Amino acid sequence: MNERLEKQIGFILELDKMKNLYRQTYVLHENRKENDAEHSWHIAIMAILLSEYANTDIDVTRVIKMLLLHDIIEIDAGDTYCYDEAGNSTKAEREEKAARRIFGLLPEDQCKEFYGLWREFEDSVTKEARFAAVMDRLQPLLLNYTKGGISWTEHGIHKEQVLNRNEAYFHEADELSQLIRSVIDDAEKKGWLK
Repeated sequence: MNERLEKQIGFILELDKMKNLYRQTYVLHENRKENDAEHSWHIAIMAILLSEYANTDIDVTRVIKMLLLHDIIEIDAGDTYCYDEAGNSTKAEREEKAARRIFGLLPEDQCKEFYGLWREFEDSVTKEARFAAVMDRLQPLLLNYTKGGISWTEHGIHKEQVLNRNEAYFHEADELSQLIRSVIDDAEKKGWLK
């Protein structure tokens, strides 16, 4: 096996660890939490389906790449719950270190591309990265809402916390933003959000 292929295969095998990284969001049809691989696949499909709701033209392929890559770093850094203030205080440093190691398994050109896409998602400046962030927020929100607000109630989450997490992206996709607002409002009415 040539060196390039050997590195690519090593990276592919490393990614299998994502199947054992569990998030705070429950899957709908079982009593278990989803793993990172399921989440990444789900939001990539969502981007394909919902890209027509972006307020500007976006490169959907670029969005999909970001969504498939953005949580790979959690192999080393772990999944930090979005409402965990203490965990979020060290998240950037842990994730940067993880990104350098994990993407560093790849051949140099792919390492540079994948790291760049991950960094673009994290920096959330481009229209593609911002739309990707909408998908990353919408998916757990929809699952949690459909599952009766289970992880919100488990963690005692307030409506303001959910709004604050989402509102910076409301101008990226007006129709999806309306959906997010209505879900949050209804979850509060049902007592799932404080």
